[in-house]
Amino acid sequence: MLNFKIEDTKCTKCGICASDCPMGIIEMNELPTIHSEQEELCLQCQHCMAVCPSSALSILNKNPEDSDQRGELPDTLAMERMVKARRSVRKYKRESLDKELIDRLLETASYAPTGHNDNGVHFTAIYDDATMQKFKEMVYASIKEAGEAGSIAPPMDFIYDLQKLWEQQGHDRLFCNAPHLVIASASNGNVTPVEDSLIALTYFELLANANGIGTLWNGMIKWSINDLNPELRKAIGIPDDHQIGYVMLFGKPAIKYPRAIQSEGIHIQAVKLV
Repeated sequence: MLNFKIEDTKCTKCGICASDCPMGIIEMNELPTIHSEQEELCLQCQHCMAVCPSSALSILNKNPEDSDQRGELPDTLAMERMVKARRSVRKYKRESLDKELIDRLLETASYAPTGHNDNGVHFTAIYDDATMQKFKEMVYASIKEAGEAGSIAPPMDFIYDLQKLWEQQGHDRLFCNAPHLVIASASNGNVTPVEDSLIALTYFELLANANGIGTLWNGMIKWSINDLNPELRKAIGIPDDHQIGYVMLFGKPAIKYPRAIQSEGIHIQAVKLV
């Protein structure tokens, strides 16, 4: 049941909800209506509730008064500077972030768009130092075992050198001594599990950077737990039917970059069909 409801004392009969419905299933009668035989077509995107100017519409037992207001948009130039000056951080302070802050970032990142409005992205996060150290040891141990067995094929064989560097000299080039880690994954039953996870993690990165938190996309850890030793997935609770989008390290940066690079990776093709 969609529980599509209209508060008639608030509804102005403007018809915006009907015109904005992606599936076109809202009809304007005396009040906006979704017929029962049409309910299964609903994407449950809540566009109708979000677009209603008078907060007259509720759906899926959601109260429009509980939704955040859009408010002022971020400053355009500030957003541009943040995106351009974003750097991968490989040096972190040995300080844990407040759990409440991490939860708030992840909760907000969960609003990222997903294919077919599945909203199925799952965040697996490490909050505390003890767990991070234990997981790090497990990953390095897996790399060592595979390296000694000669089962790490190019081009990933360099990761065995990183394990030796950590074991022999204490240089942590894989985890960069980051205090936290988050993995975004989604069920194979979703339409676009990997893409959804990448988009959500991108949202998380932007939010983290806006809060002065450093981040690092880490494909080596993803490969280690996804391909080298899948048992690591089970150890941290990633569901069996999930595909991993990516792994991100994060924490308080121990280094600052006062300026952006000057990118040469700008490739734009304007399409004009006649």
